[in-house]
Amino acid sequence: MSLDAATAETRAAVATVAEPASVSQVVQEISTRERYRGLLWLVAAAFFMQSLDSTVVNTAVPAMANALSVTPLGMRTALTSYVLTLAILIPASPWLCDRLGTRRVFGLAIIVFGTGSLLCGLAQTLPELVAARVLQGIGGASLMPVGRYVLVRSIEKREFVRAMSTVATFGLLGSVLGPLLGGALVEFTSWRLIFLINVPVAIAGVWMNRRDMPDYRLDQANRFDLTGFLMFAAASALLLTASELAGSTPVPWSSIGLCTLLALLLGAVYVWHSRRTEFPVADLTLLRVRSVWVALAGGLFTRLGISGMFLLLVLFLQVGCGWSPLMAGLMMVPQALGSISAKWAINRTLIYLGYRRLLFGNTLIASVLMAMFALLGPTTPMWATALLVFVYGACTGMQYTAMNTLIYNDLDIKYASMASSMASTAQYLAMSFGIALATLLMEALLQGHAHEQYIVAFRWTVVLLGGITAIASRIFSRLPKDRPLASAAAAR
Repeated sequence: MSLDAATAETRAAVATVAEPASVSQVVQEISTRERYRGLLWLVAAAFFMQSLDSTVVNTAVPAMANALSVTPLGMRTALTSYVLTLAILIPASPWLCDRLGTRRVFGLAIIVFGTGSLLCGLAQTLPELVAARVLQGIGGASLMPVGRYVLVRSIEKREFVRAMSTVATFGLLGSVLGPLLGGALVEFTSWRLIFLINVPVAIAGVWMNRRDMPDYRLDQANRFDLTGFLMFAAASALLLTASELAGSTPVPWSSIGLCTLLALLLGAVYVWHSRRTEFPVADLTLLRVRSVWVALAGGLFTRLGISGMFLLLVLFLQVGCGWSPLMAGLMMVPQALGSISAKWAINRTLIYLGYRRLLFGNTLIASVLMAMFALLGPTTPMWATALLVFVYGACTGMQYTAMNTLIYNDLDIKYASMASSMASTAQYLAMSFGIALATLLMEALLQGHAHEQYIVAFRWTVVLLGGITAIASRIFSRLPKDRPLASAAAAR
């Protein structure tokens, strides 16, 4: 809508509304929408690009593994490296914005993400792909946090919910289209286009960033906790290295033990360091609040169990059951639709149940549904598989939303930014280790057997992962008996 059109719309509103206060509100809302329409499109495109890239790869794993001369399960490094990079670098995003400004940080993030996507599409070996995925993660780590921050600063409160709904819709659309698009590109073109389609989007994003992104920064940014950041990054990398070594043959137990020991040592040193630092990269004193540590610990075990589920399902359908990439990608769509449908019910469910009962019961249901995937086989009707995927997606969608809002339930608003950073970091860490755990279990159960053993290995793996997920229900039971209405208000 042009400025003249907006003025005409305002005049029409003035002619039909009697009260002066209503006229003022209409004018202000139209002004807000017009001023930040380009910003909304920019942030929505970034959310879409990142959510698409997070889901589009899973369907293409068998084809990528074949092209790079590795096993499908050996592709886990290409998946976990991206997610781990996000987890490590997200805590640095707020400080970078305060120091360099939102426009520069967001623009650089788009350029780095687009460059990483280009290199992913050109990769000829697995190490090259992993390095390119790390570069993607470096850029992606700032896209969502900076986008949310700018919208909070720019959009008025009464328009903010609508703006965030618009942006979130594009993110969900990316998660719906990702598996289907990945399957279609693999089947009819090349898996390399999965990454190369990000390049023109990134170019357009750089142009829009220069035009529409406001530049927020602080005159004097707080000192960045570089020591704590490096300790956290090193500990995370060592733990992931240990999980990668566990997939080697023979298993180098001494190296695994050394990496794990060093990671735990760095973690202990960081605990000591954070208590003596004014602005730690992660404020561990927040763990004294019960809802915070329950949300983080429960989320860790939940995501350890469920994060690798859909990678395993794609491999099971393609390698074990002989499905085409397109059909396997199509079967992932019900999961995203189920997750979307659950968001409509989460507030009402919290009103009746509260956090404690909802998370305790829903976690057990999720673990049972995961174990039910062991009932699938090559002769299972497609509609039955789709129905199970949809119900499981709805259950996990409700689980994610409840876990992500629980952490703020008992916190003062001044700690919200730190809690958000800690929650995002823990989320991506758990996802990276969950993917690694799922593939390691599959490899251990296969024990070098041929692809026809994928079905048996898949069945035992999902049963074991369901058991790990069920552990989280015990953690959520530690929540106090909450008042449902108060919980629902927090979720909103």
